[in-house]
Amino acid sequence: MNGWTVVYSDGFPPAVELRRVILEEHGIPAVVLNKRDSSYLFGFVELLVQEKDVEKAEALLKDAPQNSDS
Repeated sequence: MNGWTVVYSDGFPPAVELRRVILEEHGIPAVVLNKRDSSYLFGFVELLVQEKDVEKAEALLKDAPQNSDS
């Protein structure tokens, strides 16, 4: 996606969704891109933000709860 940057990825979709909500609560538009294989359930889900919001998003996500499976 042009103009968008991955700021987080995880194999556990709810962990990505939690971070998307955190970003949107702080006024940062975020998009979830699911790259998991639907048959075998492997791969990652990515969280993307616009390039201008990367620094702010990374600072917010630094304090987000960590998934114990990561």
